[in-house]
Amino acid sequence: MGNEAAIKEEMCEIGKRVYLRGMVAANDGNFSVKLGEGEFLCTPTGVSKGFMTPEYICKIDGEGRLLAANGDFRPTSEMKMHLRVYRERPDVCAVVHAHPMYATSFAIAGLALDKPIIPEAIISLGYVPLAGYGMPTTDEIPDAIGEYLQGFDAVLLANHGALTYGDSLLNAYHKMESVEFYARLLYQAQVLGGAKELDEHEVGRLYQLRRELGIG
Repeated sequence: MGNEAAIKEEMCEIGKRVYLRGMVAANDGNFSVKLGEGEFLCTPTGVSKGFMTPEYICKIDGEGRLLAANGDFRPTSEMKMHLRVYRERPDVCAVVHAHPMYATSFAIAGLALDKPIIPEAIISLGYVPLAGYGMPTTDEIPDAIGEYLQGFDAVLLANHGALTYGDSLLNAYHKMESVEFYARLLYQAQVLGGAKELDEHEVGRLYQLRRELGIG
């Protein structure tokens, strides 16, 4: 994945972006990067992602065991969810979990983001399913997302937030931005009387373009 020090710097930069865009509050959210076989960098628990510096970042193995950390920093308590993604999707190199306002509102309402309303959302995300509720820090969330990992790069977590993953940390973060933008557009379209959805033919053409672009 590249230089470890550079990755830690990037994780801190993404932390600032997630925080400043209001995708997390206080110490919420977490993300990780795959370094190599059985080694991962992850954000620490109990720390605002907007104020991290590289020494905050922890290193763990594929079982979630701590390999390296500074001071009292300890890995995010949600690492079981991240590790499930890495096990099921060998192509994934980074995972982002956040609580963006509009996407999380859909998750709280029990609604998937599955309306074909703009080409960009279909091409970049397909649609975003809703995984069942799971207790944070347990195996319940990894089990809930398991059925969606092969077919999707973004999942809403019922009454919790959103999860995105990709071949780089920046890509995974951009997917989170896209999820939130999609959710906001859909919400505002509903306020205006309801979205006018693209028809089945156009959706099919967009999914074909998505495959041709190697996105899904």
